[in-house]
Amino acid sequence: MAGNSQRKGAMRKAGTKKGMTVGSGGQRRKALKGKGPTPKAEERQKHPAARRARAAEKRSTTSAPAGRGRKDGREVLVGRNPVVEALRAGVPASALYVQQYVDTDDRVREALSTAADQGMPLMEVTRIELDRMSGGAAHQGLLLTVPAYDYLDPSDLLARAIDSGHAPLIVALDGVTDPRNLGAVVRSAAAFGADGVVIPERRAAGVTGSAWKASAGTLAHLPVARATNLTRTLTAYAKAGCTIVGLAADGDLLLTAMDRATAADPLVVVIGGEGRGLSRLVTESCDRIVSIPMASDTESLNASVAAGIALYVVASLRSSS
Repeated sequence: MAGNSQRKGAMRKAGTKKGMTVGSGGQRRKALKGKGPTPKAEERQKHPAARRARAAEKRSTTSAPAGRGRKDGREVLVGRNPVVEALRAGVPASALYVQQYVDTDDRVREALSTAADQGMPLMEVTRIELDRMSGGAAHQGLLLTVPAYDYLDPSDLLARAIDSGHAPLIVALDGVTDPRNLGAVVRSAAAFGADGVVIPERRAAGVTGSAWKASAGTLAHLPVARATNLTRTLTAYAKAGCTIVGLAADGDLLLTAMDRATAADPLVVVIGGEGRGLSRLVTESCDRIVSIPMASDTESLNASVAAGIALYVVASLRSSS
């Protein structure tokens, strides 16, 4: 006897079979379509890589923290003590930003008074705006903007030193990465009669808000030059008649044994970076490597401290010659 499937009118039409069809993956039943290839991690909203990418984009569109470069070239100093000290030192700031309804104390009042006496623009902004400008740093309601520093060319620095009428004295920094050290070196260089400071363009600190603060305002008077290649700059200085003296712990001559004639000649004192000291190529560019006498259990000195000692010795020898 024929089954029901053979009865007239009971034939199942093609494509009406219930359940999954072979090779369809179950998509034919619900008319589903494939989603295509898996998106990249950065394109998936909840993926950690996507969150990191969004955070990086946000950082790139906001101001940098105090002491670091901003997109517009300006630098910022934040915090009540740093701002007051910078204003006292005469740092050539462009504007003082004050948070609305900030709790005032002696430092806030002094900052406002000093800025007003200097004819500096005073800008009252919201805390949200100040947070954005400071890059999330602890600003304590005060932020000072400093214009981008105008570096000299190393050859122009030497020309200005020669035109000054005395034997040039220049400080070169090899890989000093802390802007506070740079500012302190500039302060010592100004105190002991140096004509300027040379720094490399790469892998070295530049003139930032922190450098301005550490220099106690002397960056407004002592020029800083930026060299594309410090080794070539030192070689050019040597060809121009300068003696290149490098400072290193393993120097073959004590700094205190330097003769008056060397100190009185056109001189470039090279200070190495924190930790690694002078690089090999810079060392080879020096005419002499000298060391500061220290106790045997002391390995090295801070770059700015070493620069201050070296410049004091040179200034003493020049004054007695």
